[in-house]
Amino acid sequence: MSSPDPDRPAGASPRRLPRSFKDLTPSKAFEPRSFFREVLWKSLRTRRRGEPRLFVPPQLKEGQVAVTWIGHASFLIQFTDLNVLIDPNFANWLFLLKRVRHAGLHLKDLPAAEVVLLSHAHFDHFHKPTLRRLPGPRIAIAPWGVAELTRGLGFDRVLELEWWETFTRRGLQVTLTPSKHWGARTLGDHHRGYGGFLLEHQGRRLYHAGDSAYFDGFTEIGRRGKPEIALLPIGAYEPEGLRRVHMGPEDALRAFRELGARWLVPMHYGSFRLSFEDLEEPPRRLRELARRAGLASHLRILEEGVPQVF
Repeated sequence: MSSPDPDRPAGASPRRLPRSFKDLTPSKAFEPRSFFREVLWKSLRTRRRGEPRLFVPPQLKEGQVAVTWIGHASFLIQFTDLNVLIDPNFANWLFLLKRVRHAGLHLKDLPAAEVVLLSHAHFDHFHKPTLRRLPGPRIAIAPWGVAELTRGLGFDRVLELEWWETFTRRGLQVTLTPSKHWGARTLGDHHRGYGGFLLEHQGRRLYHAGDSAYFDGFTEIGRRGKPEIALLPIGAYEPEGLRRVHMGPEDALRAFRELGARWLVPMHYGSFRLSFEDLEEPPRRLRELARRAGLASHLRILEEGVPQVF
């Protein structure tokens, strides 16, 4: 089987050990001092904002879908007969990294989800303590090489997908799509996959990009998946090297156009300081860019914990 990672062909020799802190990420963006000062230290000094809301389940009609942003890249997607969780993360801390905005609801108030989608193994997307506490029996869907990390987390069934493979169950279709990122959880752990998800149920189609830089695959994803709602990351893009693995507002708006979706819902900003830009900058810039492009009516910036019915 050929390697799904386009940057590492099948049969390639193992990657060398890193020579410096900068080699720990593909972007090679951080020096230790600047990372500590701009990311860890500023996070520690930032008062955690927001507060979990009392979750009020939406009253849906057949064909409606509710999207609830939990925070960061975490979403609850609800149909009349099905709940889907994507990258759930309720952590207040990721090791030394402080969450600077509360999750939008309490985990104990989260309705049981029949399906949990895990875009890749990074700690801010694949949070084991959260996954271990999720209510109810459930199925996990993840990229190749990630299933082994779910052992002991209480899933009834775990399925791994390659890019463009589809899981179907009771009218739900979930397809893993390509992205431009990487999937390693620990140093030298380069066999794990990554990607986004296309969801289709009750005639509605949503796309969650996972974690990704801008790349030339969004047109194909739009052509093959025809999503109405696009959940796109807009944060963690400074310094410039991070744009090799993350999107900024300009990139997200370009991807949105190429996807051909009707609604743009931004994510991956405001919860954790992962980079150098101001926490309020990504949504502010996105609003202005969308206004200039005549797309403001297609933008839906969600409040954490508040379901938006589409």
